[in-house]
Amino acid sequence: MKTGDLATLDERGYVRIVGRAKDMIIRGGENVYPKELEEFLLRHPEVEDVQVIGVADEKFGEEIAALIKPRDLKNPPHKKDIFAYCKDKIAHYKIPKFVRFVESFPMTVTGKPQKNKMRDEMNELLKDLEKFEEHRIR
Repeated sequence: MKTGDLATLDERGYVRIVGRAKDMIIRGGENVYPKELEEFLLRHPEVEDVQVIGVADEKFGEEIAALIKPRDLKNPPHKKDIFAYCKDKIAHYKIPKFVRFVESFPMTVTGKPQKNKMRDEMNELLKDLEKFEEHRIR
């Protein structure tokens, strides 16, 4: 049976789900699992919810974008704070290149985030150079 889930098996035989195959980001030959980054970013005290997606990139194939729902939308953390939070705690290639603060995420009728819609919107947004610089954090 194929579920589309990606998992690891530890030495004691325990299986850990690390994400979905269709959501995996391939950045410069490195596999990045959005679920892992989402769990990490959710530990930031100012982050209420987060969705991590891959966006088109000429150099690396895909780059990492984090769409963050802050706890206080009127006073979100600075994008550089998110970068600093990640630096030296996770591998450099897993650090999001783009951060966008949002009020909510597009959801399916069953309550699942529509990552394909987020990806399309973010790719469209990044085509405009001014908006590109607005969301870039490095």
